[in-house]
Amino acid sequence: MSYATAYYGLESEPAIFETAVRALAEGNSIRATGRILQIDKDTVCDWLNRAALHCRTVMLYFWCRLHVTECQLDELWSFVHTKEAHLPFAKIACDTYGDAWVWLALAPVWRLVLAFVVGKRTQENADLLLARVKAVTDEHIPFFTSDQLPEYDDALLHTYGVWIQPERKGTRGRHPLPRLAPVADLLYAQVVKVRENGRMKEVKTKIVFGKPEAIAAQLANSSASDTINTSFVERDNLTQRQSNRRLTRKSNGFSKDIIWFEKQLWLSMAYYISCCRITVCASHWKHQNRREARVLLESGFPLHRRSHQA
Repeated sequence: MSYATAYYGLESEPAIFETAVRALAEGNSIRATGRILQIDKDTVCDWLNRAALHCRTVMLYFWCRLHVTECQLDELWSFVHTKEAHLPFAKIACDTYGDAWVWLALAPVWRLVLAFVVGKRTQENADLLLARVKAVTDEHIPFFTSDQLPEYDDALLHTYGVWIQPERKGTRGRHPLPRLAPVADLLYAQVVKVRENGRMKEVKTKIVFGKPEAIAAQLANSSASDTINTSFVERDNLTQRQSNRRLTRKSNGFSKDIIWFEKQLWLSMAYYISCCRITVCASHWKHQNRREARVLLESGFPLHRRSHQA
């Protein structure tokens, strides 16, 4: 009965395997988990890989055509192998060493991470994040908010924009090149934090796409936000840092390779959503969206779920 689950083909006791996975999800390092359960660290790595791949498969199966009304975007700093300040010699071995940003897209109504990308702070990764958000949502375009990172403007246009041909002014000269323009339903606003001498002095808001009246109507009908903000995704960043040791700022539990960093993220997020927040969110989701409530209540810890892609 273990076919298409994380236990299929497991040559160890299932109870020990699940204890190890839960220990990793709770923030224990690979070597510490091995010492606690008296198993080799290579075995723990193999189990982390097995659990992370299964968590990813199950979560992506459930995260399909979600009706999201709001989406907050942010980036979470970490590093792989070596911090950026000590990078020059280490970078020769691998281009992924140094700063590793976790790009997050969060639905504040459900406090649910819709998608994430691990990589450098580049336009390519911003485009990938928005593409993943579009892949798990339905036709409705959410109301987006973020900080003032300029990559989000182009990423939203790349994902939700349409190509238009501007009219030529006059009769001489070349025709203007086609350009991307936001669709009428795209609403996007930024939270601008004004700092002085390293301290935050003022918080302003800036509407990038959409009319102020449409954004005001969106906020009036929202069950989560009454103003333009990124507080929900920033609070989730703190939760991620507390539960995932590889995200701790001053720690010797950092990842040596970006692939293992991403696997740990899949495991910790699946564990947090399925085990830590299910009792808190279930009643709230029932009133917001019956389909998503059913998904959360039925998901459970993904280790026991059968993979529909097997």
